Formats: sequence, structure tokens, C-alpha cells
Amino acid sequence: MNVRRTAAALAAIGVLAAAAPAVAAGPSPSPKASVPAGLYGTSDPTYDGVWRQSLTLVAQRTLGYRPATAAVDWLTGQQCANGSFAAFRAAPARACDAKTVVDTNSTAAAVQALHATGGHDAAVTKAVDWLKSVQNKDGGWGYNPGSPSDANSTSVVVGALTATGADPAAVRKSGKSPYDALASWSIPCDQDGGGALAYQPDKKGKLAANADATAAGVTAALGKGFVAETGRAPAADGCAKGGHPTPARVADNGGAYLASAVAKTGHLMSVLPGATDQPDYGNTADTVVALAADGRTAAAKKAYAYLEKHAGPWAAQTGPAAYAQLILAAHAVGAQPGDFGGTSLVTALNALGPAPAMKDAAEKPAKASDGTSHAGVWWSVGICLVAGIGIGFLLSTRKKRQP
Repeated sequence: MNVRRTAAALAAIGVLAAAAPAVAAGPSPSPKASVPAGLYGTSDPTYDGVWRQSLTLVAQRTLGYRPATAAVDWLTGQQCANGSFAAFRAAPARACDAKTVVDTNSTAAAVQALHATGGHDAAVTKAVDWLKSVQNKDGGWGYNPGSPSDANSTSVVVGALTATGADPAAVRKSGKSPYDALASWSIPCDQDGGGALAYQPDKKGKLAANADATAAGVTAALGKGFVAETGRAPAADGCAKGGHPTPARVADNGGAYLASAVAKTGHLMSVLPGATDQPDYGNTADTVVALAADGRTAAAKKAYAYLEKHAGPWAAQTGPAAYAQLILAAHAVGAQPGDFGGTSLVTALNALGPAPAMKDAAEKPAKASDGTSHAGVWWSVGICLVAGIGIGFLLSTRKKRQP
């Protein structure tokens, strides 16, 4: 679930600097853009504001929290009149125009978040209608309207559709649905990278395995979005050959590829251009969700165990979207995000913005879904708010990229 941004955004923030190994403390906020009230994290939100806010709200709702009104209002205030969202609008009171660079990823992420928070049916409907209006003829979506379809953008839109109760198979352009697009990126079993999904074909139409795209494609083919739970175990452990693959076949074959990819070390390696070889925590977290959704419990738990031992400093450096990814990975395998290698992902995330409330906090001090008492959560949140930890994440929290 790496932060989605255009190639220009990658160049702007610097690939090598962003790919540097994580450290415990994050840098100070970027001077390029101030962080508005209500937005989680302290880093420059130019390229990921809506994305990281959406992931945060989804993670909080998954844990049973009621997100702060200020946080939800910030997100709804980012929407353009036509229903779309840009990655970030510094002046949301100003109407969107032709110069406003809107994208499918931010829009689909916002749909999932606003649907989860409830009470924003009109905004959600407008956003979904806009997404349907920019569907490509192959059934998929590109990052920006009119750009070639890719597996990751298509997958996050599928997540938005299913979250709102729509059937992706019925959302068609020129007779093709997003499931047709995902199947077209699924690499045949007898080819290099068999079972995986490509981000998109290269100029010659060749498909190259991409673990990030595969994780996104597996969850989408299973009709899931950001939130998924352990599913039924697949019929076969390996890649199953056949004709035009069904969505279930796309998911199972992709799951087999991912299980093999993490079998030895429990994690994926970074493939970002210019980066040194190092673990890719963000894509590994996505892989945990995909493997769990595909019923590959052992592989999912192995990858999650690796993250629990090693990903804490990465999340502390990179901020809210990273914490949200890890929380969603914990949810997928039934783990307790309140005890992640001795720290609480929940407390750390909630401390990076407006404090949420437990839905039943006024009724009884029962156990929260992170395994801590409500009183303990609030005491910890207060301490962490004073500490003021965290930064926003611009790199490993779900930008889908070509290999």
C-alpha cells in the first residue's frame, strides 16, 4: 500500500533520500507545505495528504474508534465539486479547475474512508460516480483520468466499489470489467513470474512480475479493499494453469506467488529504482493482507512476525499511513496491534492527529480492539500527544510503481 504518487512526485521528493533506511525519529516537517489542522502526520502532504488520512480513518474504524470530526471534515473538504479528489489541496475553499490534478487513487481511498466513517453518502456517491466516469475501455483505471490502466489503481478502485456495495463485475466500459483487466495482467504459470500480476504491460506488451501489484491484485480479485480478514484456504498451493483466469484463479495464483516470495525471509525486498537492497516493509504489510485474504495463513503470519520484529522504526519514521498499514495487517491475521513488538501501533497512530473516541467509551471501560483498556488507550494517547511523535509517509505506504 505504498503512497501513490506520479513520477513527477517521485522526482520531487527524491527517490534515494526517501528510500533511506528507517530510523527511530522522523525529520521535521517539510518547509514546502504547512500541515493543516485535522490532518494526520507532520510531513509535507502535497503528494499523500488524502491517502494517508484515508488509511488512518479506515484503520481507526477497523479498531472500533470513532474518528475525530476535525479529521473527517478535513477529508471531506478536499473533495472537488465533481466528486474527485486530488492528492492534496492546500486551498480547499478554492474551487477545483482544469489545473487541479485529481487522481483515482486518492478518490478511491477517500471513498473507503468516508464510507467507513458513515454519514457521508452524498460525497461517497459523487466520488464513485466520478470513478465510474473515468474507467478505461479495458475495464481498469489509471492513476490519472485518461492514463493507461494499471493493476494498483484498478485494485484500489475495486476496493472502493466493494466497500460501497457495488459489484465490480457489473462496472463495465466497452463490455469489460475491472476483473477482466486484472486477468490480463496475471502472468501465466509457465512463464517467468508465473502467478504474479504485472503493474501494466511494457511498450511491447510484455508482463513482468511485480509483488506490489500482485498484493493489490489479490485483494481486489477477492473483492476486498483496505480491510480484509483471513479467507478460505485455496484449493492448490501452487500456480494453477488454465485458460482465461477467473477472479478467484487470479487471486489464488497471485497468492501462491506471494507465499513463495516471502517463504525464505518473511519479507519482500525494495525494487524502487535507485534504492539499495533492503526490506520493503510497506509492500510486505500489503502482502500480509493479501495472503490472509487468500487463506494462506501460515505465510501471512510468517510475514507479519517479521514486521513485528523489524518494522517499528520504519513506521515511527514514516508516519500515519505506515502505522495504518501495519494495523490492517494485524487485523488480517488476527493479531493485536496494541502489542506490536512491545509497542502499540494504535496509540502511536492516534497520537499523530486529532484524538478519536471509542464508540462505546462512555458506556463501559471494556477491552479495546487493540487489547488495551479504554482508560489505558486514552492515558497513552495523552502522553503521546505531549510527545508529538510521527511524520507523514511519502514513500513506502503504497505508491504503485512499475518495476
